[in-house]
Amino acid sequence: MPEVHLDAETVERLDGLQRDDESYDELINELINIYEAGERTLAHGGDHVGSE
Repeated sequence: MPEVHLDAETVERLDGLQRDDESYDELINELINIYEAGERTLAHGGDHVGSE
């Protein structure tokens, strides 16, 4: 398991995003999913521009 070092400010931001008893692992996975979905949307959106 890799070790990740975060600045205190980053940890505070993560703490502010946590819901209920959500773990950092759950929160980070959710953020990654949101990031990946956004990238897919942008890539897919670019495909539509050329086809119109």
